Formats: sequence, structure tokens, C-alpha cells
Amino acid sequence: MEATKVLDAKGLACPMPIVKTKKAMAELNAGEVLEVHATDQGAKSDLTAWAKAGGHELVKDTDEGDVLKFWLKKGE
Repeated sequence: MEATKVLDAKGLACPMPIVKTKKAMAELNAGEVLEVHATDQGAKSDLTAWAKAGGHELVKDTDEGDVLKFWLKKGE
């Protein structure tokens, strides 16, 4: 998946991955994709809920051992 921007949120505990994701998404244009790397297991449910509430789309997520990766498409 081609991402416009990559956010490294590894090693951060809740709520920091969401805080940094929100800031990074604000810098993107509608339709662009943010790739987020996180190690906090709570990030999966947090980012899914945050994306839905904010009108964004969680396009894909993978679990690569210790690192969770998410691709979020910015909404309108």
C-alpha cells in the first residue's frame, strides 16, 4: 500500500499514538494515506474507533510481530 506519509509511533503508550496520528492526519489532503507504526497493543482498537469517529477509513492493518501497522485514508 502506497502511503503519503509514515508516522513512527513505536514505543509510545496510549494516548500518544492517537495524538500523533491526529496531528499527522491534519497535514494530509483528503484521500491521502497515512501509514502508522505502533507497538502499543491498544492502538488497534483506538485507531479503528478514532478513524471511524473522524470520518477516515482504516484501509488496512497488519501485525508484524511487535509492530502493528495501519494505513488510514483521510476523509473529506
